[in-house]
Amino acid sequence: MSALTDLGVAAIRNGVRDGDFSAREVAEAFNTAVAGADALNAFIVKTPEHALAAADAADKARAAGETLKPLAGVPIGMKDLFATKGVQTTAASHILEGFKPEYESTVSHKLWGAGAGMLGKLNLDQFAMGSSNETSYFGNVISPWRRGEGDTTPLAPGGSSGGSSAAIAARLCPAATGTDTGGSIRQPAAFTGISGIKPTYGRCSRWGVVAFASSLDQPGPMAHDVRDCAIMLEAMAGFDPRDSTSLDMAVPKWEAGLSADLRGKRVGIPAEYRMDGTPAEIEALWQQGIAWLKDAGAEIVEVSLPHTKYALPAYYIIAPAEASSNLARYDGVRYGLRELAEGQNLQEMYAATRAAGFGDEVKRRILIGTYVLSAGFYDAYYTQAQKVRTLIARDFDNAWSQCDLLLTPTAPSAAFGLGEKVDPLAMYLNDVFTVPASLAGVPAMSVPGGLDSAGLPLGLQIIGKPFDEQGVLNAGLALEQRADFTARPKVWW
Repeated sequence: MSALTDLGVAAIRNGVRDGDFSAREVAEAFNTAVAGADALNAFIVKTPEHALAAADAADKARAAGETLKPLAGVPIGMKDLFATKGVQTTAASHILEGFKPEYESTVSHKLWGAGAGMLGKLNLDQFAMGSSNETSYFGNVISPWRRGEGDTTPLAPGGSSGGSSAAIAARLCPAATGTDTGGSIRQPAAFTGISGIKPTYGRCSRWGVVAFASSLDQPGPMAHDVRDCAIMLEAMAGFDPRDSTSLDMAVPKWEAGLSADLRGKRVGIPAEYRMDGTPAEIEALWQQGIAWLKDAGAEIVEVSLPHTKYALPAYYIIAPAEASSNLARYDGVRYGLRELAEGQNLQEMYAATRAAGFGDEVKRRILIGTYVLSAGFYDAYYTQAQKVRTLIARDFDNAWSQCDLLLTPTAPSAAFGLGEKVDPLAMYLNDVFTVPASLAGVPAMSVPGGLDSAGLPLGLQIIGKPFDEQGVLNAGLALEQRADFTARPKVWW
């Protein structure tokens, strides 16, 4: 039998249910893997006791002949952006170091209610601001992947959900939560050869998730494959009256509805995503993805999303503007870090706390956001960006009259080395293929499609209509079956 840590969500769930192994055996195996992988720096906090308690509850229920919960026996990683009662929640920032919430986020509460156990809190870019996991106060996450033989250059696991992607790829957990504001589930999934889906905005509650940009943030699952993402999403999704943007809709049975038969479906190829400078390997994979979807029965059509070129600049106005407002709550008064020198007044304490507590990238985005919201610039920047966002959403609406889904690359490159992109603008370009779907609030998923010449994973992105996670998952399954991606990083950590 393969190692328990090689198993995904469905295999663990079914194995525990069938008595092939106990939930405690699974939890102990993953706890051991987590304890031995400090070199990846994927976890900020480890919670082996939480995983064991959930496992023991699953084993007890099975022994008593009770019907097991949907995720009974499945230990997962929790991105450290989700509030976890009594367990440190930092958003990877010094300003929240030591903060232990007295409440549980809706998403994590749902997952624990479904029987899942927590292996620990996963590292990320500070306040989810980054594409490489290099902005965390707790240090860089290092991808388990390496370029070719003998190259020991530490690689980025993507961001902001880099701890989640690295932990799954390294078999430290079978699945994890992520959040996606402009690509923070999909891009790290592509970099590490796993799957991840950003659902329709509002499908998963944001209550208890540390806010970056409230009109864009959306929790979602990351896992080894499409089926595991579907299982996780069913447990995470659902209406929450505490989140004013939550969708009051029933949660579909996504796993039961999985089908790789795309006959009758039209898949659009957006002309504007063919950008100058796109590596030949990315273009070749895109063409291969088109062939795979044709083989699954889909009709391929050319579509236009004419405002795509404005998506990135609009996003980097809207997201920092919302961040500058959201992060104003961190002042050193009620919780988290407080920098207070003798003789300081309140304003000086605010300034000192924020100067010490926020990292450079967070400060950069707060400054940008404050600028674009300031008198004299609000209409020139923020209002214009919101108008562009409306046009981008309209582009997608128009495209749906010609197709059911869209196929694009997930990222413009494979994983790059830590420290190789020091220019913030070069870093922001990592989101060029993922940001439009975020601005439009539509579901989108990345699945691994193959390896580049250096042996690093490349991802394909499926974008769907609002509320059509099923269509996105099905197309992802069709790609997954044809790509037959079985590559995994060699253990060096």
